Order: sequence, then C-alpha cells, then structure tokens
Amino acid sequence: MADTKHSNATEQDLAGAHSSTETPAVRQSQTIVVKLGTSVLTGGTLQLDRAHMVELVRQCASLRRQGHKVIMVTSGAIAAGREHLGYPELPKTMASKQLLAAVGQSRLIQEWESLFGIYGLHVGQMLLTRADLDDRERYLNARDMIVALLDNGIIPVVNENDAVATTEIKVGDNDNLSALVGILASADKLLLLTDQPGLFTADPRNNPDAELIREVHTIDETLHKLAGGSVGGLGTGGMATKLQAADVARRAGIEVIIAAGSRPDVIADLVRGESVGTRFLPLESPLESRKRWILAGPPPAGDIVIDDGAAIAVQQRGSSLLSKGITEVKGQFERGEVTRIFNTKGVLLARGICRYSSKDMAKIAGKHSQDIYQVLGYEYGPVAVHRDDLVVI
Repeated sequence: MADTKHSNATEQDLAGAHSSTETPAVRQSQTIVVKLGTSVLTGGTLQLDRAHMVELVRQCASLRRQGHKVIMVTSGAIAAGREHLGYPELPKTMASKQLLAAVGQSRLIQEWESLFGIYGLHVGQMLLTRADLDDRERYLNARDMIVALLDNGIIPVVNENDAVATTEIKVGDNDNLSALVGILASADKLLLLTDQPGLFTADPRNNPDAELIREVHTIDETLHKLAGGSVGGLGTGGMATKLQAADVARRAGIEVIIAAGSRPDVIADLVRGESVGTRFLPLESPLESRKRWILAGPPPAGDIVIDDGAAIAVQQRGSSLLSKGITEVKGQFERGEVTRIFNTKGVLLARGICRYSSKDMAKIAGKHSQDIYQVLGYEYGPVAVHRDDLVVI
C-alpha cells in the first residue's frame, strides 16, 4: 500500500536526461568501453592475431587523442595461455582452464602494454569477479580505481579473474562483465566487438534472407529468441550474452552497439555515430549511482511477494514498499541485502535493499507500519524497502 508520509512520490526511478530516439550527438569527451571477444583477438584461429590487435590499439589511441576516455574489456587469456604453452593436451576441468588463464593473463597484459606503449599510453590491469561487485564497499573500491586510472590518462584493461574465480563468484562471460564495468565507470558507450556484424532477424549462417537489425528500442522475448550461440566456439559469450549485457547497460543509460571487430575503423566509426552494427538505445535517463549497484551488483538474496495495491504504489506512484503490502517472504536474507520483489502473479517488479531481515519481514508482513515495533520489539523505520533503495524493473 502507498504511504504518502514516508514515500517520495516525486522521485523517479531514473534521473537526468541521457539519450533520445535520435542518433546522439557526439560529446566533446565520452567514456567508451570497448569489449573484445576471443574471436576478434584470434581472428577465429588458435592464436592471438597481433596485427589486428595493433589496429585496435591504434583506434583506441586515436580516441584518447580526441579527449575520450577508453576502457578495454579483453577476453583471450585462456587462448593466450594455450598458445604460450604450445597447445597442450589437458583434461577438461576447471583447474585446466584456471591454469591456462593464469599463464595467459600475464601474456595478454604484456601484449596490451607493449602495443599501447607504441602510442605512449600506459595500461592498468583490473581483474574482477562477481564477488567484487556483490559487496557495496568492494564495488565502490573498484569504481574508485577505474575512475583514478581514467583521470590519470591510463587505459584500464579489464578481464575476469578466471585463475581464482569459482562458479559461485564468476560473472561468467566478458559481455556481461563489460556492462558492469560500464556501470562502474558511468560510461557513455559500450562497444561489443564480435565475429558478427550485429544482431540479425535470423541466423545469417544458414539463412541468406537474414537482415541486420540496425536499432533496438525494446528488448523482448522475440529478440531473445533471435540470439544464438558463439560462432567460433573459442569464447564463453554468444549473441545471447551480448543481449543480456545490452539490457543491463541500457538500464544504466549506456548506449550499446554490437558490431564486427574485424571491420576497418569500427571503433572510430561507432564513436562518431556511424550506422554500423546493431545499436541499443539507452533508457531515457541513467540510474543514480546507488541504484546502479542495486541493479547490476549483488545477486538477490531472497524474494518478496506483494499485493496489487503495493505493486501499484511501487510501480506507478514512486512509493516505498510498506510491510502492509507484503504477502510472502521467500529465502533467507539479512537486513541490508538485495531482494527481488514480485507481484502475486510471479512477475518481477523491482529489486531493492531491505530494511529488515527475512525473519523479521515474515513477522511484519501484512502489518501496518505503526505496528512494527509492537511485533518485533524494535524497528528500523516504517518502510520495508525505502524508495531510495529500490529499482523498478
């Protein structure tokens, strides 16, 4: 139910203007995230294509000279490790992948350091896992680090820390990692460079009538069905993960373009606003910093189900979630953890930071705000999830 006394009905989910349906004018200085897939770095072979890597670095260096800030999210550590060790026959285990990543990551960063050095640019390596983004303090530390690198003219080179990451703490692919990095850096553009020119109306590998989708305004189930797997089989991300990444990034006000990394001057053309690849329009405004973390940081610790009145209040009136509107609490979570909020039909409505633990939330579910103290013997305020800690999906 809505509580006009304690909710902020004038606060919007999204703050500030960031884009329009027209091709955006190129700002004097932009923050650009360039994600390079393994297929782009290897040219579909089993080894790094250093000649093409030089060309990609040249384009990034050109952006830097124009005053733009550039972040590189690079795949290829396992491929580099396999190449350096002479393509050994290893058992197909997590330990083998971590071995190759441990060897290859150092080789990969050396390559980037050497190539950017040609243009007098320094790089700084950042190895991240999901755990670095789950915790609010670590998230802020990562953000401060990437901002410090950019402010000092250093190119952040980001990869997932595959050598130590377990299934539980992996982002899983560098497409989604690049979206999270874009959110960390408050980026303007995310360029997902791959082995395909973009997203097609059908699989271009077996359908000659497939047409390139130039611009996407809405990511729906139909679009998800169009996304296929990785063509080269060398990386972990196919078109489906790129669609996931685009959806996350655009919610944070970031323009996303999927394009072929082999296309001449692709990076420069995309930053200039040329009609290349598939462009995903950002939502009308970027999320404020705290809500960006709620959206893209920690996985939900539990679920809350709310009644129709509370759903309307949260979605349409910009209200906080009150205990009165809660009908069910699922999972176990502590105060301050992120939970998903569903309606009674099972539709995901929002994500938010809870003011109460799951144990307490179950006790006060359906109760009026003024009854919380009487039920628990204490209270952390009259709302279950405050509007400032809530992101409507």
